[in-house]
Amino acid sequence: MAIANFHEKLLFFTKQESFIGNQLTNIQMQQLSAARKASTSQVEYNKLRQELYYDPYVGYGTDGYTEILIELQNDHEFEMASLTAWESRLEAEKEALETQLNEITNSRKSWEKLLQQNIKSDFSYGGGGGGK
Repeated sequence: MAIANFHEKLLFFTKQESFIGNQLTNIQMQQLSAARKASTSQVEYNKLRQELYYDPYVGYGTDGYTEILIELQNDHEFEMASLTAWESRLEAEKEALETQLNEITNSRKSWEKLLQQNIKSDFSYGGGGGGK
């Protein structure tokens, strides 16, 4: 009966490891998405700056160029700050999940050792190995 309890506990740990592994995968996909969005945003920002520079009506050397450029820069900085905050939050979640996964893995290994010891004890007390 004790062996069944050990196996049940090991299955619980395996289920938890699988669940956390799935969450880690989702977070890593979100991190990739955030990186892609940051890269896309930077490319778009560079394109808009270049278009603004060469625009015949509000381009470089006109009265409105500096105002529009500052607005464009502020919008881009805000978007990048939002993306950085999102990436930081994802990284914190990832680290917390990795810590949980390490704790569960260590617990599972401890229970596996207990199961092995229990099985060895059952066989040594089972009548065949004692000799006395």
